[in-house]
Amino acid sequence: MKAFGFLSFGHYGSRGSEAHGAADMIRQAVDLGVGADELGVNGAYFRVHHFAPQQAAPVPLLSAIAARTKRIEVGTGVIDMRYENPLYLAEELAALDIISAGRIAIGVSRGSPEPALRGYEAFGYTGSADPRGADLAREHFGLFLKAIDGEGIAPADPRQAPAGTLLRVEPHSPGLRERLWWGSGSRPTAEWAGRMGLNLMSSTLLTEATGVPFHELQREQIDLYREAYRAAGHTRPPRVSVSRSIFPITTSRDAMYFGMRSEADQIGVIDGYQSTFGKTYAAEPDDLVQQLRADSAVMAADTVMLTIPNQLGVEYNLHILESFAKHVAPDLGWRPNTEGPVHGEPLD
Repeated sequence: MKAFGFLSFGHYGSRGSEAHGAADMIRQAVDLGVGADELGVNGAYFRVHHFAPQQAAPVPLLSAIAARTKRIEVGTGVIDMRYENPLYLAEELAALDIISAGRIAIGVSRGSPEPALRGYEAFGYTGSADPRGADLAREHFGLFLKAIDGEGIAPADPRQAPAGTLLRVEPHSPGLRERLWWGSGSRPTAEWAGRMGLNLMSSTLLTEATGVPFHELQREQIDLYREAYRAAGHTRPPRVSVSRSIFPITTSRDAMYFGMRSEADQIGVIDGYQSTFGKTYAAEPDDLVQQLRADSAVMAADTVMLTIPNQLGVEYNLHILESFAKHVAPDLGWRPNTEGPVHGEPLD
Protein backbone atom coordinates (compact mmCIF):
# COMPACT_ATOMS: atom_id res chain seq x y z
CA MET A 1 0.00 0.00 0.00
CA LYS A 2 1.49 3.28 -1.13
CA ALA A 3 -1.53 5.53 -0.93
CA PHE A 4 -4.96 5.92 0.61
CA GLY A 5 -8.01 8.02 0.00
CA PHE A 6 -11.61 8.25 1.14
CA LEU A 7 -14.59 6.78 -0.67
CA SER A 8 -17.88 8.56 0.00
CA PHE A 9 -21.29 7.19 -0.92
CA GLY A 10 -22.75 10.67 -0.61
CA HIS A 11 -25.78 9.73 1.49
CA TYR A 12 -28.07 12.54 2.56
CA GLY A 13 -31.45 13.10 4.16
CA SER A 14 -31.43 10.16 6.57
CA ARG A 15 -32.44 10.59 10.19
CA GLY A 16 -29.64 12.08 12.29
CA SER A 17 -27.47 12.86 9.28
CA GLU A 18 -25.48 16.10 9.14
CA ALA A 19 -26.16 16.11 5.40
CA HIS A 20 -29.81 17.13 5.49
CA GLY A 21 -30.16 17.46 1.74
CA ALA A 22 -28.28 17.36 -1.54
CA ALA A 23 -26.85 20.86 -1.02
CA ASP A 24 -25.34 19.89 2.35
CA MET A 25 -23.90 16.68 0.95
CA ILE A 26 -22.23 18.32 -2.04
CA ARG A 27 -20.80 21.29 -0.14
CA GLN A 28 -19.55 19.04 2.65
CA ALA A 29 -17.92 16.76 0.06
CA VAL A 30 -15.96 19.71 -1.32
CA ASP A 31 -14.87 20.74 2.19
CA LEU A 32 -13.84 17.18 2.95
CA GLY A 33 -11.76 16.99 -0.23
CA VAL A 34 -10.00 20.24 0.61
CA GLY A 35 -9.32 19.13 4.19
CA ALA A 36 -8.06 15.74 3.07
CA ASP A 37 -5.65 17.38 0.62
CA GLU A 38 -4.17 19.39 3.49
CA LEU A 39 -3.70 16.18 5.54
CA GLY A 40 -1.67 14.57 2.77
CA VAL A 41 -4.41 12.10 1.81
CA ASN A 42 -3.86 10.85 -1.73
CA GLY A 43 -7.39 10.57 -3.09
CA ALA A 44 -11.00 11.77 -2.84
CA TYR A 45 -13.35 9.27 -4.49
CA PHE A 46 -17.14 9.18 -4.75
CA ARG A 47 -19.73 6.52 -5.46
CA VAL A 48 -22.34 7.25 -8.14
CA HIS A 49 -25.96 6.10 -7.63
CA HIS A 50 -28.99 7.19 -9.60
CA PHE A 51 -32.58 7.58 -8.35
CA ALA A 52 -31.33 7.61 -4.74
CA PRO A 53 -30.52 10.30 -2.14
CA GLN A 54 -26.81 9.92 -2.85
CA GLN A 55 -24.12 11.41 -5.08
CA ALA A 56 -25.20 11.08 -8.73
CA ALA A 57 -23.41 13.79 -10.74
CA PRO A 58 -19.70 13.44 -9.98
CA VAL A 59 -18.01 15.63 -12.59
CA PRO A 60 -19.16 19.03 -11.20
CA LEU A 61 -18.19 17.88 -7.70
CA LEU A 62 -14.76 16.61 -8.75
CA SER A 63 -14.14 19.80 -10.72
CA ALA A 64 -14.93 21.89 -7.65
CA ILE A 65 -12.54 19.86 -5.48
CA ALA A 66 -9.80 19.86 -8.13
CA ALA A 67 -10.05 23.63 -8.52
CA ARG A 68 -9.56 24.18 -4.77
CA THR A 69 -6.76 21.67 -4.15
CA LYS A 70 -3.17 21.15 -5.26
CA ARG A 71 -2.24 17.49 -4.91
CA ILE A 72 -5.13 15.17 -4.11
CA GLU A 73 -6.41 12.78 -6.79
CA VAL A 74 -10.15 13.03 -7.48
CA GLY A 75 -12.20 10.18 -8.83
CA THR A 76 -15.20 7.89 -8.86
CA GLY A 77 -15.94 4.40 -7.68
CA VAL A 78 -17.79 3.94 -10.02
CA ILE A 79 -19.64 5.70 -12.86
CA ASP A 80 -22.37 3.39 -14.17
CA MET A 81 -21.84 3.24 -17.95
CA ARG A 82 -25.41 2.06 -18.53
CA TYR A 83 -26.58 5.58 -17.74
CA GLU A 84 -23.99 7.54 -19.72
CA ASN A 85 -23.88 9.25 -23.10
CA PRO A 86 -20.37 8.11 -24.08
CA LEU A 87 -19.43 11.19 -26.10
CA TYR A 88 -20.72 13.69 -23.54
CA LEU A 89 -18.88 11.80 -20.79
CA ALA A 90 -15.69 11.93 -22.88
CA GLU A 91 -16.03 15.72 -23.18
CA GLU A 92 -16.70 16.16 -19.46
CA LEU A 93 -13.83 13.96 -18.30
CA ALA A 94 -11.36 15.56 -20.70
CA ALA A 95 -12.29 18.95 -19.26
CA LEU A 96 -11.94 17.59 -15.71
CA ASP A 97 -8.56 16.07 -16.57
CA ILE A 98 -7.38 19.46 -17.82
CA ILE A 99 -8.75 21.36 -14.81
CA SER A 100 -7.04 18.94 -12.41
CA ALA A 101 -3.77 18.70 -14.38
CA GLY A 102 -4.21 14.94 -14.65
CA ARG A 103 -5.14 14.34 -10.99
CA ILE A 104 -8.05 12.01 -11.74
CA ALA A 105 -8.84 8.33 -11.16
CA ILE A 106 -12.12 7.64 -12.90
CA GLY A 107 -13.65 4.28 -12.08
CA VAL A 108 -16.32 3.04 -14.49
CA SER A 109 -18.19 -0.24 -14.88
CA ARG A 110 -21.64 -1.74 -15.32
CA GLY A 111 -22.45 -0.35 -11.90
CA SER A 112 -24.25 -1.79 -8.91
CA PRO A 113 -27.96 -2.52 -8.48
CA GLU A 114 -30.03 0.67 -8.46
CA PRO A 115 -33.40 1.43 -6.80
CA ALA A 116 -35.00 1.91 -10.22
CA LEU A 117 -35.95 -1.08 -12.35
CA ARG A 118 -33.80 -0.77 -15.49
CA GLY A 119 -33.40 2.89 -14.60
CA TYR A 120 -31.03 3.49 -17.50
CA GLU A 121 -34.03 3.11 -19.82
CA ALA A 122 -35.55 6.20 -18.19
CA PHE A 123 -32.37 8.00 -19.25
CA GLY A 124 -33.12 6.98 -22.84
CA TYR A 125 -30.76 3.99 -23.18
CA THR A 126 -32.81 1.05 -24.36
CA GLY A 127 -32.28 -2.13 -26.36
CA SER A 128 -30.29 -4.13 -23.81
CA ALA A 129 -30.68 -7.89 -24.15
CA ASP A 130 -29.20 -8.43 -20.69
CA PRO A 131 -31.56 -8.02 -17.70
CA ARG A 132 -28.73 -6.25 -15.86
CA GLY A 133 -27.70 -4.09 -18.84
CA ALA A 134 -24.11 -5.34 -19.01
CA ASP A 135 -24.14 -5.35 -22.81
CA LEU A 136 -25.28 -1.73 -22.84
CA ALA A 137 -22.46 -0.75 -20.45
CA ARG A 138 -19.80 -2.42 -22.61
CA GLU A 139 -21.23 -0.84 -25.78
CA HIS A 140 -21.16 2.62 -24.23
CA PHE A 141 -17.67 2.04 -22.87
CA GLY A 142 -16.32 0.99 -26.27
CA LEU A 143 -17.48 4.23 -27.91
CA PHE A 144 -16.25 6.24 -24.91
CA LEU A 145 -12.74 4.75 -25.31
CA LYS A 146 -12.63 5.69 -28.98
CA ALA A 147 -13.64 9.22 -28.09
CA ILE A 148 -11.03 9.79 -25.37
CA ASP A 149 -8.37 8.23 -27.60
CA GLY A 150 -9.01 11.00 -30.09
CA GLU A 151 -10.46 8.88 -32.89
CA GLY A 152 -12.68 10.50 -35.47
CA ILE A 153 -16.31 10.03 -34.50
CA ALA A 154 -18.65 12.34 -36.42
CA PRO A 155 -18.60 13.06 -40.17
CA ALA A 156 -17.69 16.69 -40.86
CA ASP A 157 -19.94 18.99 -42.83
CA PRO A 158 -18.42 18.82 -46.34
CA ARG A 159 -19.00 22.58 -46.66
CA GLN A 160 -16.50 23.09 -43.84
CA ALA A 161 -13.97 20.26 -44.27
CA PRO A 162 -12.73 17.85 -46.97
CA ALA A 163 -15.13 15.02 -47.82
CA GLY A 164 -14.68 11.98 -45.58
CA THR A 165 -13.28 13.93 -42.63
CA LEU A 166 -14.19 12.51 -39.22
CA LEU A 167 -14.22 14.90 -36.28
CA ARG A 168 -13.00 13.92 -32.83
CA VAL A 169 -14.62 14.89 -29.57
CA GLU A 170 -13.27 18.09 -28.03
CA PRO A 171 -11.67 18.92 -25.70
CA HIS A 172 -9.13 16.13 -25.99
CA SER A 173 -6.83 15.37 -23.05
CA PRO A 174 -3.86 13.15 -23.99
CA GLY A 175 -3.20 10.34 -21.52
CA LEU A 176 -6.72 10.28 -20.12
CA ARG A 177 -7.01 6.53 -20.81
CA GLU A 178 -4.12 5.92 -18.37
CA ARG A 179 -6.28 7.41 -15.61
CA LEU A 180 -9.26 5.13 -16.22
CA TRP A 181 -10.11 2.29 -13.85
CA TRP A 182 -12.52 -0.59 -14.34
CA GLY A 183 -14.60 -1.42 -11.27
CA SER A 184 -14.38 -5.19 -11.21
CA GLY A 185 -16.54 -7.44 -9.06
CA SER A 186 -15.18 -10.80 -10.20
CA ARG A 187 -12.08 -12.57 -11.45
CA PRO A 188 -13.23 -12.74 -15.12
CA THR A 189 -13.95 -9.01 -15.28
CA ALA A 190 -10.58 -8.29 -13.67
CA GLU A 191 -8.86 -10.32 -16.38
CA TRP A 192 -10.83 -8.40 -19.02
CA ALA A 193 -9.70 -5.10 -17.50
CA GLY A 194 -6.10 -6.33 -17.62
CA ARG A 195 -6.34 -7.26 -21.29
CA MET A 196 -7.82 -3.82 -22.01
CA GLY A 197 -4.90 -2.08 -20.28
CA LEU A 198 -7.11 -0.36 -17.72
CA ASN A 199 -6.37 0.17 -14.04
CA LEU A 200 -8.23 -2.08 -11.58
CA MET A 201 -10.66 -0.88 -8.90
CA SER A 202 -11.97 -3.59 -6.56
CA SER A 203 -14.44 -2.88 -3.77
CA THR A 204 -15.56 -4.46 -0.50
CA LEU A 205 -17.59 -7.12 -2.27
CA LEU A 206 -17.02 -9.66 -5.01
CA THR A 207 -19.81 -11.38 -6.90
CA GLU A 208 -18.18 -14.74 -6.21
CA ALA A 209 -17.97 -17.07 -3.25
CA THR A 210 -15.38 -19.85 -3.28
CA GLY A 211 -15.07 -20.55 0.43
CA VAL A 212 -11.80 -18.67 0.93
CA PRO A 213 -11.51 -15.45 2.96
CA PHE A 214 -12.48 -12.29 1.11
CA HIS A 215 -8.96 -10.85 1.05
CA GLU A 216 -7.55 -14.06 -0.46
CA LEU A 217 -10.23 -14.12 -3.15
CA GLN A 218 -9.53 -10.47 -3.92
CA ARG A 219 -5.77 -11.09 -4.00
CA GLU A 220 -6.40 -13.86 -6.53
CA GLN A 221 -8.42 -11.36 -8.56
CA ILE A 222 -5.52 -8.88 -8.48
CA ASP A 223 -2.98 -11.53 -9.50
CA LEU A 224 -5.14 -12.67 -12.43
CA TYR A 225 -5.57 -9.05 -13.50
CA ARG A 226 -1.82 -8.39 -13.49
CA GLU A 227 -1.11 -11.62 -15.38
CA ALA A 228 -3.66 -10.69 -18.07
CA TYR A 229 -2.29 -7.14 -18.26
CA ARG A 230 1.25 -8.42 -18.79
CA ALA A 231 0.20 -11.10 -21.27
CA ALA A 232 -1.60 -8.51 -23.38
CA GLY A 233 1.68 -6.66 -23.84
CA HIS A 234 0.95 -3.58 -21.75
CA THR A 235 4.06 -2.10 -20.17
CA ARG A 236 2.86 0.92 -18.15
CA PRO A 237 2.84 0.01 -14.44
CA PRO A 238 -0.90 -0.46 -13.71
CA ARG A 239 -2.68 0.99 -10.72
CA VAL A 240 -4.72 -1.25 -8.39
CA SER A 241 -7.05 -0.08 -5.63
CA VAL A 242 -9.15 -1.90 -3.05
CA SER A 243 -11.85 -0.50 -0.76
CA ARG A 244 -12.08 -1.21 2.96
CA SER A 245 -14.14 -0.08 5.94
CA ILE A 246 -11.39 0.86 8.42
CA PHE A 247 -11.89 2.80 11.64
CA PRO A 248 -9.00 3.51 14.03
CA ILE A 249 -10.29 3.65 17.61
CA THR A 250 -8.47 6.58 19.19
CA THR A 251 -11.23 8.39 21.12
CA SER A 252 -14.29 7.54 23.16
CA ARG A 253 -16.43 8.81 20.27
CA ASP A 254 -14.74 6.34 17.91
CA ALA A 255 -15.43 3.56 20.39
CA MET A 256 -19.08 4.60 20.66
CA TYR A 257 -19.57 4.54 16.90
CA PHE A 258 -17.37 1.61 15.87
CA GLY A 259 -16.08 -0.21 18.92
CA MET A 260 -18.32 -3.22 18.24
CA ARG A 261 -18.15 -3.08 14.45
CA SER A 262 -15.32 -5.51 13.64
CA GLU A 263 -16.87 -8.49 11.96
CA ALA A 264 -16.09 -11.48 9.78
CA ASP A 265 -16.56 -11.73 6.03
CA GLN A 266 -20.14 -12.38 4.99
CA ILE A 267 -21.73 -14.38 2.18
CA GLY A 268 -24.93 -13.09 0.61
CA VAL A 269 -26.74 -12.52 -2.66
CA ILE A 270 -26.55 -9.28 -4.61
CA ASP A 271 -28.07 -8.74 -8.04
CA GLY A 272 -28.70 -12.47 -8.26
CA TYR A 273 -25.08 -13.48 -7.60
CA GLN A 274 -23.78 -15.29 -4.54
CA SER A 275 -21.26 -12.75 -3.25
CA THR A 276 -18.54 -12.32 -0.66
CA PHE A 277 -18.56 -9.15 1.44
CA GLY A 278 -15.38 -7.98 3.15
CA LYS A 279 -15.32 -7.39 6.87
CA THR A 280 -15.12 -4.09 8.74
CA TYR A 281 -11.84 -3.27 10.48
CA ALA A 282 -12.28 -1.35 13.74
CA ALA A 283 -9.58 -1.48 16.43
CA GLU A 284 -6.88 0.50 18.17
CA PRO A 285 -4.09 1.53 15.77
CA ASP A 286 -1.50 -1.11 16.69
CA ASP A 287 -4.05 -3.88 16.24
CA LEU A 288 -5.23 -2.36 12.96
CA VAL A 289 -1.69 -2.36 11.59
CA GLN A 290 -1.32 -6.07 12.30
CA GLN A 291 -4.74 -6.91 10.87
CA LEU A 292 -4.14 -4.96 7.67
CA ARG A 293 -0.67 -6.39 7.17
CA ALA A 294 -2.37 -9.79 7.15
CA ASP A 295 -4.83 -8.61 4.48
CA SER A 296 -3.13 -9.87 1.32
CA ALA A 297 -5.19 -7.70 -1.05
CA VAL A 298 -4.50 -4.49 0.90
CA MET A 299 -0.78 -5.23 0.76
CA ALA A 300 -0.91 -6.05 -2.96
CA ALA A 301 -2.74 -2.86 -3.97
CA ASP A 302 -1.05 0.51 -4.41
CA THR A 303 -4.13 2.40 -3.14
CA VAL A 304 -6.66 1.72 -0.38
CA MET A 305 -9.98 3.57 -0.37
CA LEU A 306 -11.47 4.04 3.09
CA THR A 307 -15.27 4.01 3.04
CA ILE A 308 -16.40 6.88 5.23
CA PRO A 309 -19.71 7.68 6.98
CA ASN A 310 -20.30 11.01 5.26
CA GLN A 311 -23.53 11.47 7.27
CA LEU A 312 -21.37 12.18 10.34
CA GLY A 313 -20.05 15.43 8.88
CA VAL A 314 -16.77 16.89 7.68
CA GLU A 315 -15.07 17.34 11.05
CA TYR A 316 -15.51 13.75 12.15
CA ASN A 317 -14.56 12.26 8.81
CA LEU A 318 -11.38 14.34 8.73
CA HIS A 319 -10.66 12.94 12.19
CA ILE A 320 -10.93 9.38 10.80
CA LEU A 321 -8.58 10.24 7.94
CA GLU A 322 -6.10 12.00 10.21
CA SER A 323 -6.08 9.08 12.67
CA PHE A 324 -5.38 6.64 9.85
CA ALA A 325 -2.68 8.90 8.42
CA LYS A 326 -0.94 9.40 11.77
CA HIS A 327 -1.28 6.04 13.47
CA VAL A 328 -1.80 3.33 10.84
CA ALA A 329 -0.83 4.21 7.28
CA PRO A 330 2.91 4.91 7.84
CA ASP A 331 3.43 1.34 9.05
CA LEU A 332 1.80 0.00 5.87
CA GLY A 333 4.09 1.87 3.46
CA TRP A 334 2.03 5.03 2.92
CA ARG A 335 3.52 8.00 1.09
CA PRO A 336 1.60 11.29 1.58
CA ASN A 337 0.53 13.36 -1.40
CA THR A 338 3.37 15.81 -0.72
CA GLU A 339 5.72 13.16 -2.14
CA GLY A 340 4.09 13.32 -5.55
CA PRO A 341 1.52 11.36 -7.56
CA VAL A 342 0.93 7.66 -7.00
CA HIS A 343 2.34 5.13 -9.48
CA GLY A 344 1.52 1.48 -9.96
CA GLU A 345 3.83 -1.40 -9.15
CA PRO A 346 6.34 -2.17 -11.94
CA LEU A 347 5.59 -5.37 -13.87
CA ASP A 348 8.05 -8.20 -13.28
